[in-house]
Amino acid sequence: MFWYFPTYILLSLPYMEKKLEILITNDDSYTSKGLKTLVNLCSQIGNVTAVAPKTPQSGMSAALSMGKPLFFNKEEERVTASGNKITIYSFTGTPADCVKMAMNKVFSRERKPDLMFSGINHGSNASTASVYSGTLGATAEATIYEVPAIALSIDTHDPDADFSAIEKWFFKIVGNYMEYPPQKGIYLNINFPNIQPQYIKGLMFAHQGDGMWINEFEEYATPHGEPFYWISGEFLDKATDVEGDHTLMEEGYITVVPHLVDSTSYREKSRLENLWKF
Repeated sequence: MFWYFPTYILLSLPYMEKKLEILITNDDSYTSKGLKTLVNLCSQIGNVTAVAPKTPQSGMSAALSMGKPLFFNKEEERVTASGNKITIYSFTGTPADCVKMAMNKVFSRERKPDLMFSGINHGSNASTASVYSGTLGATAEATIYEVPAIALSIDTHDPDADFSAIEKWFFKIVGNYMEYPPQKGIYLNINFPNIQPQYIKGLMFAHQGDGMWINEFEEYATPHGEPFYWISGEFLDKATDVEGDHTLMEEGYITVVPHLVDSTSYREKSRLENLWKF
């Protein structure tokens, strides 16, 4: 069960005695509505630095831009009525690049942000979408730097998505996260259904759902008859239970999946060590 944390209570909690330094990125670009919404929410509880891709970078996972020049530009700087600073940069790299840039040129290993958010992503990152997600790739990168990290997504690709449900739940989530943080090496993947706040049934911790995409390429032809392909696809739900994140989200729940940077299967490691013969 999640307690309710109005903003004024959140700011009065012991761990909020100092102003938070918050890093934000995404994979939809620095101009997206999701990023702007997240910047405005975070600016109510601390100083915000956003380093986000210049252009959309969906599906990049934790890819890095190797062997090409990257450009870093300050796009906006302002102070809110409450005195919190907002600085927004664009970067021509991937979401993971953006985190690296932020940690090398804005912050440092000695002066890290207190929190990192990736999102708000336009589109679900539930189930195996998390494998491909630039939103999650950035969150994993921040976790490698030992920065507490949360990915936020909503189940619609509408560029003018309604984020009112996230706005309603945001401070509840942050309050709980700050009071009961995950263990080292873990980041959170939080997905919201695309419904009005009053229809959300609650928040559920879940495991990554089981599914895959099929019929993934549409074939077309140029005016000269040369075939080309466009990635598309249909989602095949392979889940055999109701506790997967994508299933619970479709039922109207906000889902939270704790992810590990260390993807080792220690149980399988032990099993195979006892079976393999050399």
